Amino acid sequence: MASSMQRISSGVTPLLAGLALAALAALGGCAGVAGNNGQEPRTESDQTDADRRANVRLELAGGYFSRGQYSTALDEVKLALQAKPGMTEAINLRSLIFAAMGEPELAEEGFKRALSLAPKDADTAHNYGWFLCQRERWQAASAQFEAALAQPQYRFPSRTLLARGVCEARAGQLNDAERSLAKAFELEPANPAVSVNLAEVLLRLGQLDRARFYVRRVNAQAEQINASSLWLELRVERRLGNTASVEDLGQQLRRRYPQSAEVAALNSGRYDE
Repeated sequence: MASSMQRISSGVTPLLAGLALAALAALGGCAGVAGNNGQEPRTESDQTDADRRANVRLELAGGYFSRGQYSTALDEVKLALQAKPGMTEAINLRSLIFAAMGEPELAEEGFKRALSLAPKDADTAHNYGWFLCQRERWQAASAQFEAALAQPQYRFPSRTLLARGVCEARAGQLNDAERSLAKAFELEPANPAVSVNLAEVLLRLGQLDRARFYVRRVNAQAEQINASSLWLELRVERRLGNTASVEDLGQQLRRRYPQSAEVAALNSGRYDE
């Protein structure tokens, strides 16, 4: 699910929405297929036939979901729940599917149901927090992120710190966003979504040298460069008054991504949207 998305309203780079949500939804782990609710992990020998059928269906559902095939993913989740009706991970993923399909009421009902079954499930709390953030319910979102981070066995604190930081930036809480994203960077310095979103927040805070440091970490890796990261570095260099760097980055943007929204913004001089 590491795809570019449109610029979000706060100005935080779209790299977050693509890369962070791959981590957010644990779609590498199918929105909590291997969910962590503070209990000892179950092994293959502990599984019943119903467990195995449900897990296979859930894995298929996660694959369809990641490819945007929501109806097929929902059918697979239904089959998983037929095999194992109280499967928290399946209810969690079903809620993500409902959210993606534009059914927020069903999504929220599902997140609440999953948390009632597994109150300490950090994956569900994380996903519910991001859902609430998308609905601009900032305080409720923060509470869910905190609930996820409070779990001592939680395996993915950096993804929740990243999501919380972006949510705080969307809410205009830039200093809080900077703290969250800086903590995420401490835990996962190689994650380009963390570096780019931290750089974006620092740009908005006027901390230009720090912003340049983080975005250059991303653009120094050929496999991580995209239109968003080049555009962010260009905007930082422009604020710093480095005309030559701005010109070079503009040429790279036009050459690599001629049809991008970033090039359209560059051509019309829209640097601060």
